[in-house]
Amino acid sequence: MTTTVSWVDEAWQQVEAKIARTSRRIGSGFPHASHGGTYDLAAPYWWTAGFWPGLLWLLYRESGTPEYRQIAEACEEQLDEVIKQFDRLDHDMGFMWTLTSVARYRLLGEEASRRRGLLAASLLMGRYNVKGRYIRAWNPWRENEDNSGVAIIDCLMNLPLLFWASQVTGDPRFSHVAIEHADTVLNHFIRPDGSVYHIVCFDSATGEHTGYRGGQGYAEQSAWSRGAAWAVYGLALCARHTGEARFLEAAKRCAHFFIANLPEDYVPHWDFRLPAGVPRYRDSSAGACAACGLLQLADLVAPEEAGLYRSAGERILHALYTHYGAWDDPDEEGLLLHGTSNYPENSNIDVPLIYGDYYFVEGLAKLKGRSEAFW
Repeated sequence: MTTTVSWVDEAWQQVEAKIARTSRRIGSGFPHASHGGTYDLAAPYWWTAGFWPGLLWLLYRESGTPEYRQIAEACEEQLDEVIKQFDRLDHDMGFMWTLTSVARYRLLGEEASRRRGLLAASLLMGRYNVKGRYIRAWNPWRENEDNSGVAIIDCLMNLPLLFWASQVTGDPRFSHVAIEHADTVLNHFIRPDGSVYHIVCFDSATGEHTGYRGGQGYAEQSAWSRGAAWAVYGLALCARHTGEARFLEAAKRCAHFFIANLPEDYVPHWDFRLPAGVPRYRDSSAGACAACGLLQLADLVAPEEAGLYRSAGERILHALYTHYGAWDDPDEEGLLLHGTSNYPENSNIDVPLIYGDYYFVEGLAKLKGRSEAFW
C-alpha cells in the first residue's frame, strides 16, 4: 500500500477536531475506557495515566496549541503525588512517565520533567530481579498474594524509559537492566512461530523459570493480540536503542506472526487463537500499537525489507481510520471503536480505549514524517 497523503492529513484533521472538543471536558483527567460515549476517568496511579497527556503532546508538537500543553503539564504534575506513594507503582512507570515527563523534556527541555523521568526510571530499575533477570510486573492484588516472580510481555514498552535515562545521565546501569530484561523476553516469552506468552513466572528467590499463565489472552498457549503488539513495538524499540541484531530479528519474527494472522480487514481479534464458540471481538488498540511497531521496524531494516512492514502498518491504520473511527459521532469521546481491554475478566470489551487512541495518533504522526517518538 502506498501512503495516500490526503487520507493521512484528513485523519489528522479529524483527530484535531475531536480532541479540541473532548479536551474541554476531560481536561487534566485520566481517561481509560469510553462507556456510553464518555471516557471514564481513572485514578492518576492507574497504568494508563500517560496516554492522554501523551496524545496531547503529539498534537501540540504539530500545532503548538497552548491548551494541549497546559493540560498535558497539569496531568504530569498530578503524578508527583503518585510517585511519592511509590508502593502503589509497578512496571508500568514507563507508560506513565515516558508519555508525560520524557515527552515534555524532549519537546521543551524542561528540567523538572527530566528529574521526574529519572526518578521514575530509578524506581522502575529497582523492580529488577537479579536472579531471574526480569523486571517484576505487578504488586499483590490482594492480601497475602505473592506475585514477586511474575513478568509480563507488556513491560517491553516500559524499557524505553530506562534507555532514555542512560542516554541523559551517561549512566549505563539503566540500559543494563533494560537489555537483560529484553534478553529474558527472547529466552522465555517468544515462541518459535513468533507468538508470545503474556505472563511468565519465575521463582523470585532462585530465578528459576516455573511456568506460564494465560493472563489477558484466552489461554496459556493462545496468542493475545495486544501482547503480540507489545512484542512487535517493544522489541523494535530495543533494537533502535541498542543496535543489537538479536532484538531486530525477534521483532521481525513477532511482526511476521502478527501480519500473517490478521483478518481480511487488517484489524486483529483480541486473541489470534480462539476456539469455536468464543466471541471474536476486535481489539483496535492492538492494531494501532502494532502499526506503530511495524512503522518503526520499517525504519530499522534494510530498504528491500522495509516495504513489507511499512505497508502492513499503513494498512492497519487506514483500516482503523476508515472502519473503526468515531469521527461522525459527536456523542462519542473515543477516537477508535471496538477495543478489548481484558476479555477473561469481562472488563472493557468492545469499547474505545485511550491507549488505542494514543497509538493511532502516534501512527498517523509517523506517516506524516515524524519518525522520532517519545519512546
